[in-house]
Amino acid sequence: MAKADTYQDINPSAAKAEPRTQEKDPIMSVETVDTLVVGAGQAGVAVSEHLSRNGVPHLVLERNRIAERWRTERWDSLVANGPAWHDRFPGLEFASDPDAFVSKESVADYFVAYAEKFKAPIRCGVEVKSVERNEGRPGFRVETSQGVIEARNVIAATGPFQRPIIPAVVPESAGVLQMHSNHYRNPGQLPEGAVLVVGAGSSGVQIADELVRAGKRVYLSVGPHDRPPRAYRGRDFVWWLGVLDKWDAAAPTPGTEHVTIAVSGARGGQTVDFRRLASEGMVLVGRTDGYKDGVVTFAPDLCDNVARGDANYLSVLDEADAYIARNGLTLPEEPEARKVWPEPDCMAHPIRDLDLAKAGVTSIIWATGYALDFGWLKVDAFDEKGKPRHQRGVSVEPGVYFLGLPWQSRRGSSFIWGVWHDAKHVADHILTRLTYLNYSAYADSKAKSA
Repeated sequence: MAKADTYQDINPSAAKAEPRTQEKDPIMSVETVDTLVVGAGQAGVAVSEHLSRNGVPHLVLERNRIAERWRTERWDSLVANGPAWHDRFPGLEFASDPDAFVSKESVADYFVAYAEKFKAPIRCGVEVKSVERNEGRPGFRVETSQGVIEARNVIAATGPFQRPIIPAVVPESAGVLQMHSNHYRNPGQLPEGAVLVVGAGSSGVQIADELVRAGKRVYLSVGPHDRPPRAYRGRDFVWWLGVLDKWDAAAPTPGTEHVTIAVSGARGGQTVDFRRLASEGMVLVGRTDGYKDGVVTFAPDLCDNVARGDANYLSVLDEADAYIARNGLTLPEEPEARKVWPEPDCMAHPIRDLDLAKAGVTSIIWATGYALDFGWLKVDAFDEKGKPRHQRGVSVEPGVYFLGLPWQSRRGSSFIWGVWHDAKHVADHILTRLTYLNYSAYADSKAKSA
């Protein structure tokens, strides 16, 4: 197998790439293209590669820059949650240690270089305002900030991080700075005083840990979570999920749809252990469930949430040990991985009420996830809750496709490599559909000439 390129081998100028496949309608002066891709993040770049390989004329529109969210909607110290050897597209390696956790800027540069590798027809600085199906003829009318485009197919490749969710718990009148994690950049951004971080998934726990290390007093609100080992017996957890066939799970286990994952690549990658974090000065509290008269209240579920996370962690170790024994592998023993830190005082005596003023809390960071927002896509492709109706990205509305959704086809769909495989399925479906449509046009022409 030929060695993959590294992104430093390629001139990263794809943000300037102009599409080579669109046409102008000479009568109506409307730009036309077979397939329009909305968004040039990892999903948009991936599907552009597959469409190019399939010979499907297409155009990718991006309202900002390629992979913009990696650059400007994440905190400064963010790194990828998976090692470089794993979290990438086929055919292009990161120019770093394969086991390193790449910085967010390097990830964004990687996607720019990847787009340049195959001359992706990406047009930056163009926002899609609306998409509507044409009346009485095929395709869609797409209103953009630079005019109208007509397309036979539309791929919504805007990903899962569309609209930050801040629960309506603490009112603005509370007198504290409140922000979603997508607006947090670094500890220096916050005023003097303690911080309440709500949400203990990957974002929340990394931000809380960074603030503790910066000398802040931090309260971390911990809800239901899984916490796989960062590595075990010499292999990263992404490797274990691969050999244990966890990446191909088609859907979350019933009852775990709202369970987040606490994993981190920060500082070279360490297993998230809430007891250890508490021993280093973090104050753990339960799930945030209310506010009144300056007091935030927490559910009595802290110990249960931590215990369930521990059980998940130990289950991965058990499955890994069984796999090693079954296959006769000689990976090193790691008994210290089963060490249990002492129960901290904040778990022995959980805080149920936190008076923000008395505790000196001046900031709340909501690491509470995102909602989908397809308000611009005005087609019959959604259920009553606004969620896309699709099968592996192929919408119930013919000609409309989705890409980059969590669990789009499997557990791995949210990862860089996973979206690449989902993109291939979408692009292949478009090619198959195009083949049928081209035959229809040929048959009609033949009938007219008979």
